[in-house]
This record gives sequence, C-alpha cells and structure tokens, in this order.
Amino acid sequence: MPRTTLRLPFALSLMLIALFALAGCAAAASSGGGAEPPAASTPAPRPTGGTLPPRQAGAITVDYACGSNADCAVKDVGNCCGSMPACVNKNSPTDPQGVRAQCAASGMAGICGFAEVTACQCVSGRCEAEAPSSPQPVAR
Repeated sequence: MPRTTLRLPFALSLMLIALFALAGCAAAASSGGGAEPPAASTPAPRPTGGTLPPRQAGAITVDYACGSNADCAVKDVGNCCGSMPACVNKNSPTDPQGVRAQCAASGMAGICGFAEVTACQCVSGRCEAEAPSSPQPVAR
C-alpha cells in the first residue's frame, strides 16, 4: 500500500482528536450557566514590581539600594518554592517564610529553581548579582 494512502487516515484521526479536544475546552468554559464567580475572601496583593511575588501592603520591603559594592550582600528573599538568593542591601530585612506563607495563602506557585548568586555589585544605585563566568542554574 502506498505511503500517501496511510497518511490520509492518520491525518484525519489527528484532526478529529484536535476537534474533540477544542470542543471539550469550549464546553467547559461556557458551562458556567452565567453564574457569578465566588467573591475572593482575601484582598488581592498589590504588585511591588521585580521578579518577586506580589506582597501585601505592610509586608517587609526589601531594600536593593546601594552606594558601593560594600553595601550589597546575598540574602535569601524567598519565593513560592522556597529559597531565593538575591543581592540586596546588607542592612535590608528579608522574610522568606512570609513570602512562602503568602504564596500558600494565595494559591500561587513558582518556578522551582534559581541561578546561584555568589557575589554582588552596586550597579546604578541597585544591588545586582555579578554575572558568573559560566551561568549554571541551581534546580530545587
């Protein structure tokens, strides 16, 4: 049997599977019956910018400001998976447990891994990680 004869049923089967998958997604999305979604029991966090999860007002504010390299240090600022080393002001408070608790309370998840930070430098008034000679992410 020629190969083109075998390709047609296979292609039709793939298209049917894709059609059923799309129809199932559309039916699930529209089956709400017009009901209102439940009201959130906790207020939405205010975004603080950066790569860290949003934090509630009143939470510890991490200070990244610096005047020289000596003002910077590697500290665990936390993320939704656990540890998250970052370059911050050496006198800045951090609250990794608070960040994890907030992630758990809001149902957020994060990418579990981070680039190893071994040294910091002050760049334009902000503590930044020094670029390693060969970047190697550390997975958790």
